[in-house]
Amino acid sequence: MATLVKICGLSTPDTLAAAIRAGASHVGFVHFAKSPRHLALTEAAKLRALAPSHVKAVLLLVNPSPDLLAEAVRVVHPDVVQFHGAETPEALARFRADTGIEAWRALGVKDASALDDAKRFHGAADRLLLDAPASGLPGGNGAAFDWSLLAHWQAPVPWGLAGGLTPANVTEAIRITRAPLVDTSSGVERSPGIKDVDKITAFCKAALI
Repeated sequence: MATLVKICGLSTPDTLAAAIRAGASHVGFVHFAKSPRHLALTEAAKLRALAPSHVKAVLLLVNPSPDLLAEAVRVVHPDVVQFHGAETPEALARFRADTGIEAWRALGVKDASALDDAKRFHGAADRLLLDAPASGLPGGNGAAFDWSLLAHWQAPVPWGLAGGLTPANVTEAIRITRAPLVDTSSGVERSPGIKDVDKITAFCKAALI
């Protein structure tokens, strides 16, 4: 099965179009004020409306309040909500049951014990995104973790690989980890929050070999 590709932190029609043109299966929009990729919900909604039906729109939120979560779903109409904070399996399961929307959860991987923690999300999350531990920001820090930890991992839920992925290393990352989905943000930027069309194209090409 071909690897799925998510380009996260998109903020302009041009870079969104580049991701879609290059074959991304998922496009991500960030609503988190501390991030250089932050979009107001109304701006995220405008971009989400440009995504064709075969490309899933992912809205990233960090520890949202119930009111914010409800507003985000109402305004943006995402296919997926990516929870990037300390949200519990119970909260994700409740969100899925209430909305019918996919719920993803980022999980920082410092060592093998974090992979054991993934078991808690069986039946609660539609997908886990394995990322480097939070540092400054919950994600989008351009840091990778030890991919060899995943070489023989038996995942309890569908998952994806994030953290430090670039056009130069994503092919190797897929070879080592067998990741069914790869997710990049800072790895396809020319400066924090500013995506590079050529890097987006190169990343997708390298991931979809």
